[in-house]
Amino acid sequence: MTAAKHQVTRSAGRRPSGRAGIRDVAAAAGVSITTVSDALNGKGRLPDATRRHVRSVADRLGYRPSAAARTLRTGKSGLIGLTVTTYGEEPFTFTEFAYFAEMARAATSAALARGYALVILPATSHHRDFDVWSNVALDGTVVIDPADHDPVVTELVRQGIPVVSDGRPDAALPVTAWVDNDHEAAVLGLLDHLAGSGARRIGLLTGTSTDTYTRLSTTAYLSWCERVGQEPVYEAYPAHDPCAGAVAADRLLARPDRPDAVYGLFDPNGTDLLAAARRYGLRVPDDLLVVCCSESPVYATTEPPITTLSLKPGRIGSTVVQLLIDAIERAGERGREHDRERVRTAARVPSHQLMPTELIVRASSQRTAHRIARTTVTAPRTPPPGDR
Repeated sequence: MTAAKHQVTRSAGRRPSGRAGIRDVAAAAGVSITTVSDALNGKGRLPDATRRHVRSVADRLGYRPSAAARTLRTGKSGLIGLTVTTYGEEPFTFTEFAYFAEMARAATSAALARGYALVILPATSHHRDFDVWSNVALDGTVVIDPADHDPVVTELVRQGIPVVSDGRPDAALPVTAWVDNDHEAAVLGLLDHLAGSGARRIGLLTGTSTDTYTRLSTTAYLSWCERVGQEPVYEAYPAHDPCAGAVAADRLLARPDRPDAVYGLFDPNGTDLLAAARRYGLRVPDDLLVVCCSESPVYATTEPPITTLSLKPGRIGSTVVQLLIDAIERAGERGREHDRERVRTAARVPSHQLMPTELIVRASSQRTAHRIARTTVTAPRTPPPGDR
């Protein structure tokens, strides 16, 4: 009887559905319902310890706020958008690339932890797709690598929707906040690494877009070349086109001033360069050192394994969502018309954070002292006509 009575007592306060409500969280945490609401929604002037305690209790009980109730109470939908607008005029399924996939996974988890859902939106600036966007009641949007004078960002901000950028935006672009890597430092570091491995003429595979990742990385390469007295050797191509990368890699290794090391800015460049090197009879790393920027685990198992620069997209995804939700919830404390003006004003001086990168060194960018001594830059072998 005692055990049965204890079981009844434990279950008496639960909802029939078994789902914990806000009253259950308040009772378990020993605080008021208002305190629970403020702690979970980032409102009020609560001590950090209280917020952490309430959120811990809510997590333990499995509490999730009702989206419908919150919409009625706050006028917010609980939806935030995520898109890539860099290649807005071209078809581009960005989630097929490791960087964007990892960033989106982290952003989704961070959004859910704050009671929001993430909506992946079309990566285009066509007017018909703005109609798709207008059918989704967004509280805010994350835009990845916006181009200079990005029309999508400009239109969202005009509508009073907070925008946080993954990627340092053009100075004229009115975002609320941005998060990025120190691309200049990352590129200079990996170029020094290649030079330290014996490279004498380092080439670059870059893009034709105007996003700051491409621009800053390319500018850093050109500055490094000027500093060390090397003539730049690079090929640019539209990065949204996977076939164009292979063609650009082939062009780079066919040049009369062929480099003996190459850095590729984009995910497929590592495999593109390996394939081009094989066509020209070049050995990696003996004749050609290779580094590319990628989050793909595939490069740990290529032959040889390829050195990659990781931009840590998981950290960036979590951070951009936190900044966006903070902006949304600050804006929610004021009236909509006043809020729109506040968003426009705040966007003029956006807050920002820089995230670290990591160079994961593998065999493709290392030569032994013996190999360095006998390495020379020679003209490439012309592949058979049918091998191009």
